[in-house]
Amino acid sequence: MPPPPAPPRRQPAPGPFAHTLTGLLDVLLPAPCAGCGADRGQLCPDCRHVLATAPSAPSTALPWAHAAAPYEGPVRRLLLAHKERGALRLAAPLGEALARAVRSALGPHAGAAPLLLVPVPSARAAVRARGHDPTLRLAGAAAAALRRGGVDARTAPLLRHARPVADQAGLSAAERHRNLDGALVVRPPGPFRRSAAAGHRPVLVDDLVTTGASLVEAARALSAAGLPTRAAATVATAVPRHGPQP
Repeated sequence: MPPPPAPPRRQPAPGPFAHTLTGLLDVLLPAPCAGCGADRGQLCPDCRHVLATAPSAPSTALPWAHAAAPYEGPVRRLLLAHKERGALRLAAPLGEALARAVRSALGPHAGAAPLLLVPVPSARAAVRARGHDPTLRLAGAAAAALRRGGVDARTAPLLRHARPVADQAGLSAAERHRNLDGALVVRPPGPFRRSAAAGHRPVLVDDLVTTGASLVEAARALSAAGLPTRAAATVATAVPRHGPQP
């Protein structure tokens, strides 16, 4: 019999040393702020304040998915810089915003059980093109932020694509749902599945929710595998340009 598949590798979350190194790099190698263009490091104090103080609230697409901020202004530019331009130093502050959204989605029960932050997976081709998996990295940063706040949380990359999907950009809400319908499955049994079955509470996480198609499909896949989830969190929420979800 072939050996069982190895469990998915966890992407390390930034720790205290990483935060210190980030500050030193901003001093030694100053770069314009990714949020506003000011020449005060990759994330200026003003944009950091916007990211840290925006009120978390249910998204416009799914009431059970909470977002830390609207997808506009510096928040939009910071997410794009991290996702598309490899500004990895932004993972920590964006992860802290995602952690706030997790707490908002769970309400007073945020610390009632250990949490598994399940990132919505990126397509393999997109990961190869970008050189990193932005959502997995943000999930790791959010789990670290939650642990610093006393909440038992870890990242669990439980989901994978079962078939190719088209680029979601430019698709209507209905087209996005059709494009993703049945596209995700849960990975074979492994340590993350055992943790979920042992009382850990899965929470779906993503960088952005627009129509909710990705989160709906991810929730369906988890539920089909016996891991129902009733909460999701994202860094930002955008108003769908093509009408509401089906």
